[in-house]
Amino acid sequence: MAVQVAGTREELATLLGARGGAGAVALVPTMGALHEGHASLMGLARERAGAEGTVVVSIFVNPLQFGPGEDLDRYPRTFDADLAVCERQGVDVVFAPAADEVYPGGEPQVTVEPGPLGTLLEGASRPGHFRGVLTVVAKLLGLVRPDVAIFGQKDYQQLALITRMASDLCLGVEIVGAETVRELDGLALSSRNRYLDAEQRERATALSRALYAARDAGPRGLAEALAAGRAVLSEAEGVELDYFEIRAVDLGELAAAVPPQTPARAVVAARVGTTRLIDNMPLVIGTAAAEGSS
Repeated sequence: MAVQVAGTREELATLLGARGGAGAVALVPTMGALHEGHASLMGLARERAGAEGTVVVSIFVNPLQFGPGEDLDRYPRTFDADLAVCERQGVDVVFAPAADEVYPGGEPQVTVEPGPLGTLLEGASRPGHFRGVLTVVAKLLGLVRPDVAIFGQKDYQQLALITRMASDLCLGVEIVGAETVRELDGLALSSRNRYLDAEQRERATALSRALYAARDAGPRGLAEALAAGRAVLSEAEGVELDYFEIRAVDLGELAAAVPPQTPARAVVAARVGTTRLIDNMPLVIGTAAAEGSS
């Protein structure tokens, strides 16, 4: 069966109801401009929903998460191509609402506040961003009522906040984070990559190179991992660094002296030309305690 498209809440409810509730429902929220990273999320959604379940992809450029001067107006909108990706991945329902369908009457009076984690890193650089993200995700979860929702780990802080929201607000949905999909040169797939010209795209690989450098230096310690990553970025031309940090898995700060084999996350944000890019990578700080002992 071809993918079915809903543009309104009523159409979405009708399409979901017509499926009879057989099997699990898996949701993949997106802002469109779909690429192979999104396709991998859809594949994971199908695995979790099963052959008899329903995979729903939302395509909605959420104005609430864009701040003044950000790229809301020029954010790529490629609906026909997006629909083709969904068809290829066997998606059952695409929910593609207009802004006034999601926010009838304009900006909502009640929103979801992200708490302390929402003020760090991306939250510090983009005030109000995560309030917009959590609010629209809460709305989508309420409209679709999925059993599981799939998000990419490239937006790691977003994933952490959505996971916390689902738990704290008892939303009854499992949040799954899928691994970042990368180009052969290491650049993380992103809808914003299409803004980059050939030279900028090559420069943008400094973000992933810094992450790999930090990961490789991780066994030597936190300071060494930070220095290795920042050294790559300091030598990169045309890359305006916002932050490069190594945080705990929950994005809390790490002490200078951490126990051996401490799992952590390196996170980076930078601007290349007029395009702001983010990336992250898991790493381990310190060698095993038994290593090198006599």
